[in-house]
Amino acid sequence: MAGRAEATAAIERALRDGGTLVVTGEPGSGRTSLLRWAAARACPALWVPGYADEICVQRLLARGAALYLVDDADLLDPPSWRLIKRFARRFAGSPVTLLAAGPLGFAGDLPPLPLGPLDDHAAHTLVLRVAPDISDFVAAGLLRRAGGNPSALTALAGTLSLPQRRGFAPLPPGLPRDSALGQRLRASLSALPPATRSALLLLAIDDREPFGDLEAAEAAGLVTISATGGVRFVPPVLREVIYEEASSAARREAHLALAGITDGLPALVHRAAATAGRDPQLSRDLGAAAAGAAPSQAAIAFRYAAALADDPAGPLLSAAREFWLAGRPDEVVPLVQRVSAYPRARSLIAEIGLRSDPLPARDALLDVAAELIPVDTEGALSALLLAGEACCRAGDPGRYAALVSRLEVADPAPAAALAHRQVRGLGALLRGQHDESFEHFRAVLALAPRVDDPVLLVAAAMAGIMVGQDRRGASFAARAASLAFAAGAHALVPAALEAVAYAELAAGRYDAATTAALDGAAAARRSGRLDLADSLLGLLAVLAGLVGDRPTGERRCREATARHAEARDLTDWARALLDLVEGHGASAAERLAAIVAAPPGRGSSLLRVAVIPHLVEAAVGAGPLSAEARIPPAGLSSAPEDPAARHLFATASGAAPVLDSAATIFDHWAGRTGEAPWLAIRARCRALRAGDEAADDHFREALRRHDAGFARAHTELLYGRHLRRHRHHLEARTHLRQAVETFHRLDADPWAAQAARELRAAGERASAAVPVTAGPPLTAQQAQIAGLVAGGATNREVAQQLHLSTRTVDHHLRNVFARLGVRSRTELARILYE
Repeated sequence: MAGRAEATAAIERALRDGGTLVVTGEPGSGRTSLLRWAAARACPALWVPGYADEICVQRLLARGAALYLVDDADLLDPPSWRLIKRFARRFAGSPVTLLAAGPLGFAGDLPPLPLGPLDDHAAHTLVLRVAPDISDFVAAGLLRRAGGNPSALTALAGTLSLPQRRGFAPLPPGLPRDSALGQRLRASLSALPPATRSALLLLAIDDREPFGDLEAAEAAGLVTISATGGVRFVPPVLREVIYEEASSAARREAHLALAGITDGLPALVHRAAATAGRDPQLSRDLGAAAAGAAPSQAAIAFRYAAALADDPAGPLLSAAREFWLAGRPDEVVPLVQRVSAYPRARSLIAEIGLRSDPLPARDALLDVAAELIPVDTEGALSALLLAGEACCRAGDPGRYAALVSRLEVADPAPAAALAHRQVRGLGALLRGQHDESFEHFRAVLALAPRVDDPVLLVAAAMAGIMVGQDRRGASFAARAASLAFAAGAHALVPAALEAVAYAELAAGRYDAATTAALDGAAAARRSGRLDLADSLLGLLAVLAGLVGDRPTGERRCREATARHAEARDLTDWARALLDLVEGHGASAAERLAAIVAAPPGRGSSLLRVAVIPHLVEAAVGAGPLSAEARIPPAGLSSAPEDPAARHLFATASGAAPVLDSAATIFDHWAGRTGEAPWLAIRARCRALRAGDEAADDHFREALRRHDAGFARAHTELLYGRHLRRHRHHLEARTHLRQAVETFHRLDADPWAAQAARELRAAGERASAAVPVTAGPPLTAQQAQIAGLVAGGATNREVAQQLHLSTRTVDHHLRNVFARLGVRSRTELARILYE
């Protein structure tokens, strides 16, 4: 299946060189749009309508044109289609282009161009073009329902009211009756035999196995049936159209039939769907059965339970929470609007909006915590955990520390103890009491092995990052992702993978961080968390920037939309890194200083600290920062009156540059961790800002503390440059050779090139500047993937064998192709094996 970029490229080649292509796809996939796009690029163009008869077709083909377009070619009678195929064969090799469009599988012996569904990024972009003010979670709901079908996305997004676009009203079922796709699908359904329509209705309700004869539906192109018996609606939104088109009596009959052949929770749900009015006992039965079910099943059960209950508040709150966990945030807000007076409802709304707008989320969560502290310790702890995240993301603590000091937890269970320690650690951190905060965070790490709650394990992972124990943090976050996936809590998986990615990045394991971020971005889109997906794309841009991969970094920056502050800061960090590796220190310093000096309410506290070593390197190499980057110390704080900020950012001068205050912050934090990797980077930062003799001592300390890897190679480069500039050429060459070799091994060619230039400037002969390798210069994982692919394995097979996602394999394979200068698997095999 071709994406839109591949499809347009194929059509451009056909327009340039001549030839025939049959664009195939499901209804609404954009076949006609592509033909119109081609017609606008070629003149003269001649359209052959699908309803034309043989004589009409013959006359049209006889007219001279550079481009012939045949839309709805499947509607032509057989003689007309045979005539067109003869025409295509006759003019093969000439500059004449013939483009036809029809359903999947229609091309026959002509070259096909099958269109796949839009990917999530392209689908989201289309939705934003139609409805620019749509909320992320509503857009995610449209993406899930449309299944990447452009016409379905356009029809659904274009008819939403303002309350629906903002998520305060339920989305309309099915497709709008006046949409072209909806009319086409309804016409196709009405032409089916009644028995087939009944079978499709049962399948639309419960698709675990086919019911009845679907041959007519398959022949009409409305379903595809796999060799194993699996059935897929074509397009996916057809499922909703079928259910909405059925009469209420037919739907009730179908649910009762399914209730008779299922048991347990599914049977109860079908009984509830067939019940009119209240049924408190059935409501209680549903609630009891849903308690142990996966979130996707429990959410539907609780929603039915609310409709049947005398008091729907409890089931509604449960349904909303389960829909959120199941990755369907668009279903949440309309439910909690009905019970908005309850603290749990307000907390859930704040949780959904926490990333995109952390300040209002913080205030709402602190209000909930204040309300619950006297009466519900567990609920108050949950609200404070979320509020702590909001405070850190906003860079503004509000009254968090004051509320934490009021909380008392008597529960000795590890989960409650961990949550309490975590919020106390955040409270101490926000008060500027850093030694106390580190004590609490280390206690969190000690408790985490006895906890199985994914939310608390992600909190423990972040505590690990806070105290510099990155590998422990990565381990806890990976366990959280595994537990959440097993439980069907899809909304928690991408957040856990994000924590894995940050911890692995901090530990210097960039390949592992990239794998986690790729998987996390995909999981975030599947679970409706588009803001988190953007942040993870921004993090992928940073990871590309760290190794100097500009093409990948720029592509990731474009993919991460600019609607979210965190994604913007991450893409600024990525571009600063790319500037840094290319020697543009001044522009890198300006970008990084803007992140560190972000005003209150914007910018993650964790991110502000993470960029400081790169800010130090960029600023020292670039000279003084511009006037815009010089601010009073309070400008770096969460708020001028914040004692934590005064403690962190106070300087003797009262108007020091960002660099001085930032370097001090990082120096103090790294020292508190006591961890060798961070002490090494602290020593490197000190070396960059020290005088000549002191710089040597700091560089040597950094190298003593570094493990082998990227961070050590970076220090070798900076120390070699320092030595070369001070005319210690022999010693400089030793360090620079190490840097070149390590950067090459880690697939960081731009950094290797920079180190090689320094090496030549230090007097090394050019032939020795770049090491000779025994084979293709790939990382270990890239070499493993390349070997399997060259041996004939598909990307999916490689992913299964190496326990990776297919997206990760795709990412590494693109880098292998670029590194080796090949364009196909055949060329790859030739390089590796011939």
